[in-house]
Amino acid sequence: MKARRNKKQIPSFRKLIKTSKIKLENKLKNKQFKQQSTLKKYRKEQRKLRQAVKDAVSKKPIPLEDPREKRPGKRIEREEEEEEALPLDMMDEDDLQLMKDLGQRASFLTRDLSSSEPVHVKKRKHERIIDKYEKIPRTLQTAPEKELIHLLPIKDKSGIIPQTREKPVTDSNKDEEDQEAARELEEEIIEDPIRELTIEEHLIERKKKLQEKKMHIAALASAILSDPESNIKKLKELRSMLMEQDPDVAVTVRKLVIVSLMELFKDITPSYKIRPLTEAEKSTKIRKETQKLREFEEGLVSQYKFYLENLEQMVKDWKQRKLKKSNVVSLKAYKGLAEVAVKSLCELLVALPHFNFHNNIIVLIVPLMNDVSKSISEMCCEAVKKLFKQDKLGQASLGVIKVISGFVRGRNYEVRPEMLKTFLCLRIKEVEVKKDTEDINKPKKFMTFKEKRKTLSRMQRKWKKAEEKLERELREAEASESTEKKLKLHTETLNIVFVTYFRILKKAQRSPLLPAVLEGLAKFAHLINVEFFDDLLVVLHTLIESGDLSYQESLYCVQTAFHILSGQGDVLNIDPMKFYTHLYKTLFKLHAGATNEGVEIVLQCLDVMLTKRRKQVSQQRALAFIKRLCTLALHVLPNSSIGILATTRILMHTFPKTDLLLDSESQGSGVFLPELDEPEYCNAQNTALWELYALRRHYHPIVQKLAAHLIAGAPSEGSEALKPELSRRARRKDLVGLVV
Repeated sequence: MKARRNKKQIPSFRKLIKTSKIKLENKLKNKQFKQQSTLKKYRKEQRKLRQAVKDAVSKKPIPLEDPREKRPGKRIEREEEEEEALPLDMMDEDDLQLMKDLGQRASFLTRDLSSSEPVHVKKRKHERIIDKYEKIPRTLQTAPEKELIHLLPIKDKSGIIPQTREKPVTDSNKDEEDQEAARELEEEIIEDPIRELTIEEHLIERKKKLQEKKMHIAALASAILSDPESNIKKLKELRSMLMEQDPDVAVTVRKLVIVSLMELFKDITPSYKIRPLTEAEKSTKIRKETQKLREFEEGLVSQYKFYLENLEQMVKDWKQRKLKKSNVVSLKAYKGLAEVAVKSLCELLVALPHFNFHNNIIVLIVPLMNDVSKSISEMCCEAVKKLFKQDKLGQASLGVIKVISGFVRGRNYEVRPEMLKTFLCLRIKEVEVKKDTEDINKPKKFMTFKEKRKTLSRMQRKWKKAEEKLERELREAEASESTEKKLKLHTETLNIVFVTYFRILKKAQRSPLLPAVLEGLAKFAHLINVEFFDDLLVVLHTLIESGDLSYQESLYCVQTAFHILSGQGDVLNIDPMKFYTHLYKTLFKLHAGATNEGVEIVLQCLDVMLTKRRKQVSQQRALAFIKRLCTLALHVLPNSSIGILATTRILMHTFPKTDLLLDSESQGSGVFLPELDEPEYCNAQNTALWELYALRRHYHPIVQKLAAHLIAGAPSEGSEALKPELSRRARRKDLVGLVV
């Protein structure tokens, strides 16, 4: 059986606008073939005409002897006829033989006079040159032959009739005068050659040209902005400047035109999508204003489409590194043009998510998010993040998520992690919060006809009908999207995001995308279906135990697990003790340098694990974590120490009985085991927070204040209480600000 061909192809820009690329190529080839065939026919006809003229002009004179009778068969027949005509009875046999021999030889009379050579050249090889010259036929000195001009022949039923005309005789004196004038002109040109410009003059000339182009662009743009409907044709004139051919200003002018057109489209584009007209709508009669609006919309859509195609071509030229035939723009300038084109595409992606060809822009931008050039990749990722943040409905976000998911899967998960980090900017969580508030105030349901008939009188039914009609019109006037539509779009978006995450967890566990996946799962874990919780927790624990993860990745695993358990996972009977143990064990592996890479994630994990799950956390566990955090604060930089001490303050407020660590007397049996990795069994109640006394003498003033505040028992009022501005920063929600 034949192997099944993969019909899935990467969609191109032309294909997405419902134009087949293959069809266009076939049309182009057919057009070229037709042009070649017509050219061949034209050349053939010209060749025939030239040959006919040549034959007609240089026609050889007809010899006295018919050359067609030189064939032996016809010659014998002719001789027989002549024999019949001659009185053979009166000739001897010798004379007859002599006449036949003479007939076989060529004579002066039977020779072709147009030939300058004798007929018997081969037989007279050793003849002298003078004799040859003497045998050439002489021509009488007649009037000078007039030169002829060959015109196009006329074709008739009888054949081709050549046409000629005598060349007019020019006066030799005039020719000499013309020649002298030409010589003088040449001498003047030689004497005054074109002076080469210096670098400064060349720069001044370029500046003048550039200023003229800028004024022209500004004039066109202002005319379009002043009256878009009337001056929509000037968009074409402005777009034609993208093909500027002056090599001095070509690159700069093209960049200016790209940015100008982008700003124009952002300003004049309507707030709705323009659809093509149906045949019925085209055939109906309409007012002049409506016709003008239609022409404006058609012109705007077509020019916008061509503009996007031009931007796409600039990016392709930069990728392919192919020099154009005109050589106006050098290869070095391709990157600059491509960067401006990509920037314009990013602006249009964010500014016009409702307008035509938005999906085509998405298809262009998403592959550039994984580009080798860091500047272009960051530019595209930032544009996608901005789109996600401002998209309230979720329709544009869904289109981008679909293309990103397909692209990541097509590249076998070998893409930049920044592509998946854009998922963190989705507004799904905010809409879910709004959903709860909207469910409280559900929209009023209208009564059915049967209910009205049972409960209301005829007059009341009439008033009720008018009231319901008014309410419907008010709802339509608000133009607010329904909650159901939002929820449907967000559910579909989240499903694609989780499918991408789970595929990477399953197939590419050692991929550099794993931190972004774990971070995304930590953010959206509360939205995951409860059925997947058990399997997901097993996978996370397996990843931690494998030892293949970095410290930051393992922290993301812990954070994701507790986000799951803090949300819908409260109903599950799962003991997360192994995750507590892992975090307690790895706290001292925190990076103590200036990067502060893991501090923010550690503080977020502690917030989820201890503060939010205060009812499930034992006192022994809380004491162990507080003691280890104070020890950790001695080893890190001041900004990290501030965040850790602020977390310790929150834990001491959350678990009031942990103030026994401020007392130096022992509270129970046993000895504190700081090297033990189990927080439940390290006997933390038998130790004290002596680290706070060392931190009170720290060189950083805020660290000193926080340490003294904790030694005093972290009071909310009094002389040892924190100042209001510092207290606000030390709250649980602002830990990140303290670290940074």
